[in-house]
Amino acid sequence: MTEQGKSCNWALEINDLTVAYNSKPALWDVDLRVPEGVLLAIVGPNGAGKSTLIKATLDLIPRAAGSIRIYGKPYRQARNLVGYVPQRGSVDWDFPTSVLDVTMMGLYGKIGWFKRPGKKERELAMSALEQVGIAHLAHRQISQLSGGQQQRTFLARALVQDAQVYFMDEPFAAVDAVTERAIVNILKELRERGKTVIVVHHDLQTVRDYFDWVALLNVEMVAVGTVYEAFTNDNLRKTYGGRIAGIGAASGAIDVTSTRDSAEYAEVGDAV
Repeated sequence: MTEQGKSCNWALEINDLTVAYNSKPALWDVDLRVPEGVLLAIVGPNGAGKSTLIKATLDLIPRAAGSIRIYGKPYRQARNLVGYVPQRGSVDWDFPTSVLDVTMMGLYGKIGWFKRPGKKERELAMSALEQVGIAHLAHRQISQLSGGQQQRTFLARALVQDAQVYFMDEPFAAVDAVTERAIVNILKELRERGKTVIVVHHDLQTVRDYFDWVALLNVEMVAVGTVYEAFTNDNLRKTYGGRIAGIGAASGAIDVTSTRDSAEYAEVGDAV
């Protein structure tokens, strides 16, 4: 139980969730229960419904059926417990605003959209930017950022919210190795502080190193649990079909046609 009024052991509880686009199911009868204080990866092939699952949880898209609770409450009543890092491609990075201003947007849920941020809010935002290693870019226009710097800005905006549950949609997509390591370290720090972090992830080779829980999704939920319990050869084959040959018994390496869902997620050398 925290000062924010949590009263349920499940940070996230989804029951019988179905989402359809043009009568075609994107998610079908999905159940998912995530305990407090874990770092969970949502993995699955392209079109599996991974991003759809997060958007439905946050009421960003309608659902055909099912219930969703965050610490026992619908999202509208638990909004102050949630931080969200969307895909970078969903943002107009040419909009004329600074890194600091974007970070302070994470505080609008607390101060209101019509109140101007003050000294306290600027200090909180600068602290978040220091955490992600880009405080020196606070006054830079977001249009001048590299991909890795953009992702760090998004992460700072989420951190400043001081949420209990974080949803992150492809935070490692198209970032350099340095940025990926920095993000992983921050996610693990959040977990150590008792936060719950739910991440749409594509690189199967890093699941065991980065996460302690995993959800394998392909429109329907294949398996959920600790990485040790759920991240198995059998569940990977059920999720990906013939694209997965299996996990190496000795090395733990995964023999796949491509460890990422497509070439667009290959790492690039962003200068951060």
